[in-house]
Amino acid sequence: MTQPETTRPTARGTTDSVSAAALALGDDALVLSHRLGEWAGHAPVLEEEVALANIALDLLGQARVLLSLVGDEDELAYLREESAFRNVQLVEQPNGDFAHTIARQLFFSTYQQLLYAELADAESEFAPLAAKAVKEVAYHQDHARQWTLRLGDGTEESHGRMQRAVDALWRYTGELFQPVPGLDVDPQDLRARWTEAVTGTLREATLTVPKGPQLGAWSAGAGRQGVHTESFGRMLAEMQHLHRSHPGASW
Repeated sequence: MTQPETTRPTARGTTDSVSAAALALGDDALVLSHRLGEWAGHAPVLEEEVALANIALDLLGQARVLLSLVGDEDELAYLREESAFRNVQLVEQPNGDFAHTIARQLFFSTYQQLLYAELADAESEFAPLAAKAVKEVAYHQDHARQWTLRLGDGTEESHGRMQRAVDALWRYTGELFQPVPGLDVDPQDLRARWTEAVTGTLREATLTVPKGPQLGAWSAGAGRQGVHTESFGRMLAEMQHLHRSHPGASW
């Protein structure tokens, strides 16, 4: 496949590499926002109903800003086919039980927090968004961390569920550190700092860090290349159904 020229402007005035990065990060936020929104009416306690909804709204706000750098946000969200989405496979994984959702959130929010902290200090199109988003994501990461500690170091049942969730999702984390054109960050440094933060939390929660190939050396995911898991297709059909059923409608 021929790679796009990185200096050619898009319709929105950004370069192709910036658009590619905005699409990747925007899709990450959009898809995870939808997954968290699926907890509405199903969260284990009322407080979590509000917390998960707020995190979902934060991510949706990030997605709107990022996708607007590429084109029309509604068209990008509702009219693209599955293979056109560039989110990592981690964020599209089904919610599972509450522990599964928390493990997914711990892995991704730790990555986002480190990434946005770096982008906020850089001179790029992403700096204004990152400066605002890093404050939101710090809460997301702390929320996931506190629940990981609570479940991991809780009852035998909660510990077992949290460990199974960590083991199941670990295979998808390597994709977070694949280079993304347009993002001026060092993936290896990001991976090292992520690994230190996440493994520290898991050990504090009395959880076992999964064994296997060194993180980043192997990945189950190819979402950045438009290859997604079976569950993503079902999620996308649900997310896009109303818009596609009433094209051109205003609300």
